[in-house]
Amino acid sequence: MLYHSTRNKNEVLSSREAVLQGLARDGGLFVTDDLERAQIDPASLKGSYMDTARRVFSLLLNDYSKEELESAIQAAYGHTFSAPEVTPVTKLGKMHLLELYHGPTSAFKDVALSMLPQLMSKALSGTGKKIMIATATSGDTGKAALAGFKDVPGIGISVFYPEGGVSAIQELQMSTQEGKNVAVCAVKGNFDDAQTAVKKLFSSAALEELARLGVSLSSANSINVGRLVPQIVYYFDAYKQLMEGGVLRAGDPIDFTVPTGNFGDVLAGYCAKRMGLPVRHLVVASNANNVLTDFLTTGVYDRRRDLVKTISPSMDILVSSNLERALYWIDGGNAERTLERMKALQTDGVYRVDAELLAKLQETFLAGFSNDEETRDAIRRAWEDEGRLIDPHTAVAWRAAERHFDPKVPMVVLSTASPYKFCRDVYEAIWGEIPGADAFAYMDALRDNTGVEPPKALAELRTKPVLWDDCTEIAGVPQYVVNAAKRIF
Repeated sequence: MLYHSTRNKNEVLSSREAVLQGLARDGGLFVTDDLERAQIDPASLKGSYMDTARRVFSLLLNDYSKEELESAIQAAYGHTFSAPEVTPVTKLGKMHLLELYHGPTSAFKDVALSMLPQLMSKALSGTGKKIMIATATSGDTGKAALAGFKDVPGIGISVFYPEGGVSAIQELQMSTQEGKNVAVCAVKGNFDDAQTAVKKLFSSAALEELARLGVSLSSANSINVGRLVPQIVYYFDAYKQLMEGGVLRAGDPIDFTVPTGNFGDVLAGYCAKRMGLPVRHLVVASNANNVLTDFLTTGVYDRRRDLVKTISPSMDILVSSNLERALYWIDGGNAERTLERMKALQTDGVYRVDAELLAKLQETFLAGFSNDEETRDAIRRAWEDEGRLIDPHTAVAWRAAERHFDPKVPMVVLSTASPYKFCRDVYEAIWGEIPGADAFAYMDALRDNTGVEPPKALAELRTKPVLWDDCTEIAGVPQYVVNAAKRIF
């Protein structure tokens, strides 16, 4: 299974090399042209989550040995998730929730970022190489990456998040992070600014300066194929759980609704579809930053708009990086046209796809969005009508799922974070404001009113010291990464 850039097929890498490098040198994302060769028969799905993981990883990361993958899977999922199913499927009214927040940082990013450090460290083993990871986060990736890579030998990590653009709990998760190989920094800008700065690192002078230190650059964002592959697993596993529960039979169609900003999570569902999972529709759920809804409706991707700060901050994104992979695949693997689109997005802020390609996209991808008022309404209804406490991102997805729900086809809504990561907004959506209350007062009130206990790691944040209060302009990102590498290595 070989990988190359979405923008150029000339540089071909193994999965180990692609995982270590993160982003292609031309700015493209690594893809394989052999997904259809990596088929999994839904009828053959059985056993534990780790059994499903073995199936997927052995197909898509097949230059890792069986022993390496087994060791990585055990380390990632053997004891780090509080739910025995790892990602359990539960009921939400007439639909189903795929609970992805039972990992160490209470967000779906844990599923992939428990595995990526294992894949990287095994690929590094015996090479003597050192890796510096630079990652932008809209809230959840940062903490999950910091936790996953904490004190991993030969790897350093620097995380950048938008100042004032994440929840108070999310910020505390990052600013209290321990570890000798980590660095955390706010940036004066939004997530798109931070993500662009990280991408530009791969073709900047900082790359040369790191090379002089004997350090290679990589990323833990969803642009890394080592993030994408682990996310494919829970789509297959959700289908297996529904078969075991008698909700569907092997071969029956299924729909998924995914709250998305960077398009990585929903792209994993598309990969699962190409690998044989009978996915009918993938509903792309957005907040007020509805660039994806507009694109999937009109075929025009236009980032030339103001970013709206919402109560679902992990989706406050206008440049959905992983959409590039979907366009490459659905456009028949045309790297030249992919490059043209991405150049147009960078220089003009907009690109268009023709009617034929849009129709192909719409065969699989549906879309919907919610503003904050509608999101709060969904949070309140989920609790009052269904007795389920959901976070704002899940609420955005549930509303989109309601619009596209077909009672003949099971609908699975991806629930991407614990409501306690956004306890102020969740509480206020149901009961209103508590004057003068901080994040932990809201956490306590939410627990008292619902009887739902907060994850222990989040509750313990109130006594943890803040270790990181760095902040930089966007232009300072390259030097911050270099300085972090000098300190760590």
